[in-house]
Amino acid sequence: MKNSKYYPWIVVGLLWVVALLNYMDRQMLSTMQEAMKADIVELNKAEAFGALMAIFLWIYGFLSPVAGMVADRFSRKWLVVGSLFVWSFVTWMMGYADTFNQLYWLRAIMGVSEALYIPSALSLITDWHPGKSRSIAVGIHMTGLYVGQAVGGFGATVAEMFTWHSTFHWFGIIGVVYSLVLVALLHENPQHAVPAKKLAEAPTEKKPSVFAGLGVLFSTWAFWVILFYFAAPSLPGWAIKNWSPTLFSESLGLPMSQAGPISTITIAVSSFIGVIVGGLMSDRWVQRNVRGRVYTGAIGLGLMIPALLLLGFGHSLVAVVGSGLLFGIGYGMFDTNNMPILCQFVSTKYRGTAYGLMNMTGVFAGAAVTKVLGTWTDGGNLGLGFAMLSIFVLVAVALQLYFLRPTTDNME
Repeated sequence: MKNSKYYPWIVVGLLWVVALLNYMDRQMLSTMQEAMKADIVELNKAEAFGALMAIFLWIYGFLSPVAGMVADRFSRKWLVVGSLFVWSFVTWMMGYADTFNQLYWLRAIMGVSEALYIPSALSLITDWHPGKSRSIAVGIHMTGLYVGQAVGGFGATVAEMFTWHSTFHWFGIIGVVYSLVLVALLHENPQHAVPAKKLAEAPTEKKPSVFAGLGVLFSTWAFWVILFYFAAPSLPGWAIKNWSPTLFSESLGLPMSQAGPISTITIAVSSFIGVIVGGLMSDRWVQRNVRGRVYTGAIGLGLMIPALLLLGFGHSLVAVVGSGLLFGIGYGMFDTNNMPILCQFVSTKYRGTAYGLMNMTGVFAGAAVTKVLGTWTDGGNLGLGFAMLSIFVLVAVALQLYFLRPTTDNME
């Protein structure tokens, strides 16, 4: 099957499901606090629940570069399979937890296993899609993350129908079973795998240092620009994830029960549209102009600037929902072109490491902005905080357009 001309798209389909499970398993805990309070009393305190969520974020961020370096040296297939199996098994075991400490350590292990996934998966997809389908392939995969985040939001609904224990059990079992399916169906691109015969002929060949990629990346000026280009939009990206329900509630005067679904559905649907539009546009534009991917990403960031200003200062339903739609489309166009732009400047040997560093930067930016916006919310200035984030995006657009001048669409 891996020799079929359709197999590159089968890879995207297989990993789309993993992406869904990735975000679903990490997201559903945030919706199940109420259901778990009766059995684990520590969760009645917001501070304890915050610590439970934070341990995942910090471990995930710190280990992302390590995960990238591992992805550049070992089989991405087995890293994907192993990470899915472990985080799904952890989800399964969370259904048996009866103390806060057990949940805390299981959540920490989940951070380790999920960190391994994204660098390996995106590197694998770009190997199978080296040309005109790269951006749309990455974009389709990213929609799995959006759908997973939305599905994870129904964890509380399932827990109410059954129990929170059985919810964790069944969501975890699904992932464990699917990891076994991947063992049979997921394959590396043979053009990028090291042939066994070659290894046999040169058994004493010295492998490059695990940190060799860091030296190559940090000595490349374009990578520093890409790092900022990735981190700057991550500030409003994480702000939207964590604070958009509160912002919609305050701006529109709606209860959270209404503002929450309006905000999440608005962003999810528009982001889905953005990755498809941005992927198709980028793949066609790059055939005529090697900077086509850079220009497409810049258009996406450009849409986010007025969207953030409207989100910050708008108070009508049309202004707030319209700006949410605009932001989602722009963010989707940006999101689908991150890895394809990286491929124009970074060799396939170091792409996992590079994306791991980008992922770490984005996560830490998100952690920082979440805390800052919490302070601004207490002072009644959440809208102003969203509007000011447009400055970082504007700087990212300027740096991207001025400095990112690729000479090829696929750096070997």
